[in-house]
Amino acid sequence: MSFPWAKHYEPKNPVMKWVDERMPLPRLVYNAIGAGYPVPRNLNYFWNFGVLAGFCLMLQIVTGVILAMHYAPNALVAFDSTEHIMRDVNWGWMLRYAHANGASFFFVVVYIHIFRGFFFSSYKAPREMIWLLGVVIFLLMMATAFMGYVLPWGQMSFWGAKVITGLFGAIPVVGEPLQIWLLGGFAPDNAALNRFFSLHFLLPFVIAGVVILHIWALHIPGSSNPTGVEVKQESDTVPFHPYYTAKDGFGLGVFLVLYTLFVFFMPNSLGHPDNYIPANPLSTPAHIVPEWYFWPFYAILRAFTQDFLFIPAKLMGVIAMFAAILVWFFLPWLDRSPVRSGLYRPLFKKFFWFGLIPAMLVLFYCGGAPAEEPYVMMSQIAALYYFAHFLIILPLVSSFETPKPLPGSITEAVLGKDQTAASA
Repeated sequence: MSFPWAKHYEPKNPVMKWVDERMPLPRLVYNAIGAGYPVPRNLNYFWNFGVLAGFCLMLQIVTGVILAMHYAPNALVAFDSTEHIMRDVNWGWMLRYAHANGASFFFVVVYIHIFRGFFFSSYKAPREMIWLLGVVIFLLMMATAFMGYVLPWGQMSFWGAKVITGLFGAIPVVGEPLQIWLLGGFAPDNAALNRFFSLHFLLPFVIAGVVILHIWALHIPGSSNPTGVEVKQESDTVPFHPYYTAKDGFGLGVFLVLYTLFVFFMPNSLGHPDNYIPANPLSTPAHIVPEWYFWPFYAILRAFTQDFLFIPAKLMGVIAMFAAILVWFFLPWLDRSPVRSGLYRPLFKKFFWFGLIPAMLVLFYCGGAPAEEPYVMMSQIAALYYFAHFLIILPLVSSFETPKPLPGSITEAVLGKDQTAASA
């Protein structure tokens, strides 16, 4: 994003000037997160979650690299090496709890970040590429989290791996060979554990690379804002530093308080107790359930209980589970409303708060519940609405609703129509 009123980096220190002339890294940082990056002045705390997601990624990489130094990706000793980290490695218990709870908090932050994008239509032109890269990041996160959940090699790790990789077996013709290729055998064992460990270590760095592209794409059109009105004048913006570095710092402080509360006082509350039992291929748990951040998609998978014509229920569930995320790629073209912000779209706002949000909450709840009634029927109804919202309701609402009048500018939305106050 380039504005004529944006400040340009001019190093005063001779050393910084010498560095900047040969490798303009200081200038890059200044223009990316400093006073050289003008940002809409009306961003609320929902815009903090992008920075928090970046912090969570760095936290996961740092703790993960240290844990990898002590972990043994071997089916015979993986569980024991995890216990070794917890009991014998200095501060190992804290590192493992920080990493495990960090994954949950990472998903909390990203889910809020995504649903903020849904409500304020952050996927609309000219920010489609930002959105598409964000969906890619989420898919990579899901894959990384699944492989990481397998590594402790407890009961839920083993059976979760067996169930999830078994889904590929539902694909006609190539499904079973693909499943064997993924596992390196007919069931999760040493080969699968080695592969999952390697990919779990590698993918966070791939995510970091896509995050860089995500931020790069963001800096071309600039940040969106709660009104959905584009920047038109200098008074619409403030420098990112110190205004939003301070705001993000406060948000980070609140996040760390909640995060450390879980790490130090209830570190196992977001996990499953069966994962403290060594993996036993001969003993199936009574209720196999993935980590909580997979629950909505797991509920959609289990919502299909009857074959349809020649299509098995299991295959339909697998297709629907992946389609539940892949549909997000098409949002820039499904939502044709000229207004971005949900604050100015009364009909869209009702369907969002009283339709999509309750449907997601039901899917979260049913994904962690047993595969029995009434949870299966609740999953079916919620899944039906979920897809209807994106594929039917959103296009229709964007075509027929009458939005509220938009403010003339971001400054007007913040300060009102008093031009004297706006110019001041």
